[in-house]
Order: sequence, then C-alpha cells, then structure tokens
Amino acid sequence: MSHVRYQVIFSGRVQGVGFRYTSDQVARRFEVTGWVKNLPNGTVQMVIEGAVDELASYLDTVAAETHGRVIDCQTELKPATGEFSKFEIRH
Repeated sequence: MSHVRYQVIFSGRVQGVGFRYTSDQVARRFEVTGWVKNLPNGTVQMVIEGAVDELASYLDTVAAETHGRVIDCQTELKPATGEFSKFEIRH
C-alpha cells in the first residue's frame, strides 16, 4: 500500500488543552508516524505519514477526541519520505 505525507495546521482552541498529548495517544492506535508541535501563532502543526485511509481515520479520531476544539484544519498532501520511525511530540 502506498504511503503519503500530510502536513497539517490545526487552528481553534488547540494549545494548552492537551491537543498534542491526545494526538500522540491516538497515534498509538494507528499505523502513522511523524510529529506534532505548537506554533508561536497559537496553531498546532502536524506532519504525519502512512496509508491514506489510515491517516484519514487517525485525523477523524483526533478531531473526535479533542471535543470540537479544532475550528479549521489545513492539510497539504506530499510524498512520504519514510524518515520517521514513530509519532512524537516536538517542542
């Protein structure tokens, strides 16, 4: 199965509410790799790689488990690089 990379910017009430922690915990249930981090402008950036259907399910689950805190999600599709071995929180 072909893997892709999503570069995602989440906006809304996504900092200081456990969004990165929840994203990390949810990632353990999916075959995804990459990272998530807070940006200075109050948004959260995520780079994830995996199969398209796995990434879609992962993002849907993150949205559901963060209880509507995400107002907008900008996703850019890129080719996967395979550079990640796990999912992690970056600072």
